[in-house]
Amino acid sequence: MPEAAGSQIALLAHASLDQVVAYRAGDPITARRMLADVDGLARRLPPAGQVINACADRYCFAVALGAAMVRGQVSLLPSDLTPASVRALAEQYAGLYLLCERSELAVSGIECVRFAPDALQGRQHTDMPAFPAERTAVIAFTSGSTGKPMPNRKTWGALARGAQAEARRFGLLGAAPAALVGTVPPQHMYGLESTVLLALRNGLAFHAARPFYPADIRAALEELPGERVLVTTPVHLRALLEADLELPRLRLAICATAPLPVEAARRFERRYDVELHEVYGFTEAGMVATRRTVSGAQWHTLPDVRLQSGDGQVQVSGGHVPGVVTFPDIVELCDEHTFLLHGRGADLVNIAGKRTSLAYLNLQLTAIEGVRDATFHLPEERPGEVVRPMAFVVAPQMTREQVLERLRSRIDPVFLPRPLYLVDALPRNATGKLPRQALAALARRCARQDTERVLELEVTIAADHPALAGHFPGDPVVPGAVLLDEVVEALVRGFHESRAALEIVSAKFLRPVRPGERLHLRLVAGTDRTVRFEYRAGGRPAATGVLKPGP
Repeated sequence: MPEAAGSQIALLAHASLDQVVAYRAGDPITARRMLADVDGLARRLPPAGQVINACADRYCFAVALGAAMVRGQVSLLPSDLTPASVRALAEQYAGLYLLCERSELAVSGIECVRFAPDALQGRQHTDMPAFPAERTAVIAFTSGSTGKPMPNRKTWGALARGAQAEARRFGLLGAAPAALVGTVPPQHMYGLESTVLLALRNGLAFHAARPFYPADIRAALEELPGERVLVTTPVHLRALLEADLELPRLRLAICATAPLPVEAARRFERRYDVELHEVYGFTEAGMVATRRTVSGAQWHTLPDVRLQSGDGQVQVSGGHVPGVVTFPDIVELCDEHTFLLHGRGADLVNIAGKRTSLAYLNLQLTAIEGVRDATFHLPEERPGEVVRPMAFVVAPQMTREQVLERLRSRIDPVFLPRPLYLVDALPRNATGKLPRQALAALARRCARQDTERVLELEVTIAADHPALAGHFPGDPVVPGAVLLDEVVEALVRGFHESRAALEIVSAKFLRPVRPGERLHLRLVAGTDRTVRFEYRAGGRPAATGVLKPGP
């Protein structure tokens, strides 16, 4: 239920000022220390109505959030921090400033306040700050994955209620305090709710870092004493499974930002002996529901959150949700607390009278063994043209034909991507999402490359190659000159270039190549008459370079 008008909600819900709120570089930070840092930073902040909280360090972010509220300022949480996005916000919110730890985020013409907690001089014995429940604490912006980012005001009361509802759902209230490790940035609604606010408003602690690579995630978890909760995304879960690292014992794993394949969830639970739960939400409403992926497809709303039908759409209200909010996605209402998710409203694909969603297609594509990451993309419609989905796939050990063959057995042939591009990586942002503009740029880049001549072949340098003698005794390595000679031979045979006229513009040898090692050589002849080459071995680059034919 909404709080009574004028009610105050404290910044922290920890039972004692000596309770740990955060861990930073292995050191515990108590509530007393955090309140002193909030006080110290608040005294430094300029007078303004809004601030862009760009702190990457989760503890710095939390201190900045509290300090801004002490000063009566609203924290803006944009979907990205590019200079263009920051300037656009400055035009919309006059007098805002940027708050961060790193000078490289500074944007010309916009005031930037840098700070480090170790340099703050706050009062050591400070009262617990509390704020009106109805006060706007943050303005969160949608991710832009379906278009222009849109602002959404969040009151302190709604944020606090949502954090408590999540803690109730996951059994984190009244139990031994747990510590959270988050792989998502705090500027994203999921990161804000499930790492920062979940800790601040329920007496928990969080790790200040945002680890990205599997080894970094393990290191962050190892720095925490007691019970640990991992708050992450499907991208990071897949990376952990692929790395097959041992992790400290987890109490719980939480996942969001994209649909999670059931088989991936099952593998993660078996590998790490932990329950994995997904959170479903959208910026306009915040968290809405959760599910344990291996237990079924149904989503269950958070405490006090209700579903209803209205104007042919499904709506959500109650609990921490502000008013009545319409789902942006396609959902099937089961009852007032349960639903099935069928995809985003903007993701509908209708071809030859058959309908599906990009979410479903993505699940089928990423479930293919050997595919590390992938996504379908639906280009903008053009008058008089039939729009067909394309796909981008990261699968170092597979060919385009192999991916299509396995995908053909999983989806209706009418939805097969035209075209399908094999790429080295997808342009995911910090939360693991794929902004529509980034996918459109990738599509243009891949289309340009399709106009280029491409030659791919397998190369193996035999152990008895005459150039290997003495290079090196007891530890034979293929000389770079031999690899370059194979490139030249391929150009002469495949592109009919003159050996005498070839010029080596650049060459990088990234790791030793051994005799007998199977190499994949890819040559791309561009429209500028240069030829790029890349050797890969075991899915990893071994050598790259550029050659240029003569006139």
